Amino acid sequence: MIKPEILELWPELEWIEDPGLREKTAKVWELALGRSVLSIADLKRIPFTLLAGPDLKVTFMEHKRSVVHIARDAGQTMNAMYHGELPVDMDVLIAGAILADVGKLLEYVLDENGKAIQGNYGKFLRHPFSGVSLAEQCGIPAEVCHIIAAHADEGNLVRRTKEAYIVHHADFMTFKPFMNR
Repeated sequence: MIKPEILELWPELEWIEDPGLREKTAKVWELALGRSVLSIADLKRIPFTLLAGPDLKVTFMEHKRSVVHIARDAGQTMNAMYHGELPVDMDVLIAGAILADVGKLLEYVLDENGKAIQGNYGKFLRHPFSGVSLAEQCGIPAEVCHIIAAHADEGNLVRRTKEAYIVHHADFMTFKPFMNR
């Protein structure tokens, strides 16, 4: 059973039709929160990236949830319009989008003022690596772990699946423009 606080954090879990994958996806977030210094309240207040400067108002959860929404909409559009020639597995897509940045919970720490900064762990292992590790511990299938591993720049070195391309582009189209502000 999914804990209410995880479902409140991620109502998009309900979009995953496979109950086993839905449960495992929620468990990854539960595991990450248990190992992180960040709380659910922190995720709703800290900026989604440490790279865009101190005035960024978009929170970690606002960004993460927007990526999931954009990815889902893109997958649905492709399924509706491409005559089955490029089928998107919506459960894999949604689970991967929800889990793409879960490793950041291990990458970030809070300084003495409560500001999110990169911790020692994050200096050595970026979130795609720690995210895959967390996901594998919860039995997440390889095709979803691939999305976690390939969503960031590290994924430029591998052949991405359709679902990984969608999550990668949904993430970067809502991240890169902030670097040009």
